[in-house]
Amino acid sequence: MRAALRLARRSLGRVWPNPAVGCVIVAEDGRVVGRGWTQPGGRPHAETEALTRAGAAAKGASAYVTLEPCAHTSTRTDAAPSCAQALARAGIARVLVATRDPDPRTNGGGIAFLQGAGVEIVEGLSEAEARAINAGFLLRVTSGRPLITLKVASSLDGRIATGSGESKWITGEPARAQAHALRARHDAVVVGSGTVLADDPELTCRLPGLADRSPVRVVFDGRLRTPLTAKIVATARQTPTWIVMLAGADSARQRAFAAAGVTLLAVAAGREGHPDPKAAFAALAGKGITRVLVEGGRHLTAALLRDGPIDRMVWFRAPMMLGGDGVPAAESFGLQQLNEAPRFQREGVTSAGDDIVETYKAR
Repeated sequence: MRAALRLARRSLGRVWPNPAVGCVIVAEDGRVVGRGWTQPGGRPHAETEALTRAGAAAKGASAYVTLEPCAHTSTRTDAAPSCAQALARAGIARVLVATRDPDPRTNGGGIAFLQGAGVEIVEGLSEAEARAINAGFLLRVTSGRPLITLKVASSLDGRIATGSGESKWITGEPARAQAHALRARHDAVVVGSGTVLADDPELTCRLPGLADRSPVRVVFDGRLRTPLTAKIVATARQTPTWIVMLAGADSARQRAFAAAGVTLLAVAAGREGHPDPKAAFAALAGKGITRVLVEGGRHLTAALLRDGPIDRMVWFRAPMMLGGDGVPAAESFGLQQLNEAPRFQREGVTSAGDDIVETYKAR
């Protein structure tokens, strides 16, 4: 199962709206005869890939799967059987499932089908780790929103730029490489319009060999302030760019963005007339997004700290001080009492060159 979990991680950021699943098929004599993981775009599924590699050796074997095999089939005439059907037809004798799939089209149905076909089922092996890998998919299905990870790169005193706005580069090259790897493992990267206006970022994954892992680029821009000449607009037909705007935003601007290949999502206003973050993330989930990396800026970070949701946080901290005239990581969000402060549980501290990387999860 540990091997299947490693295979599942290969798919993160590439398979939305589907889950990232790994499957390992082990023959009766202990030989691994098939391995599979969800392919880009979500199909073929992990079980199909593993069965193809195993061939006739799958008969009588055990399949270790990180998520319950799907029980539903497509309505297309050329559709492949469900994963549960494929495992049963291949003669698999035992299926070990890490965790159930809450998708209402499966949700126990895959296990029930396999049991009805005489296949032995073992549930719950490495369940916590499997659920952590697919936390975004599980949240989208059960709560109508993606997993939200906030990423911050700052000085030791929590500043993301100097008073003049200079921010390139606070952290060093190893930390920036890790940040690009984070993008590769997420379906979408989100920034506010202020970040686009200040930095004109590309928001792509620029690690060697991983250019095809760039996520969907999303800008929270209620009034469509993003310049039509911005890099993310100019390259929208190569790497998808979505803008979350307010309903009723300027129609001429909408047409111009649509002509450039940008997808526009209209949501209700939240505090201070900006797009409501919860409504925005629900809209992203509605488009199939399961994992979101929020890269700021300070106004969006403050909105998430005030109203949520933040599930995880990755904080890159450079060994420098910028002082009180530097730009804070989060704008004021109305905190008056310590007991009102959002709190997080630290999960790890590592180094990236001279910088420190701290990871947290929501309490």
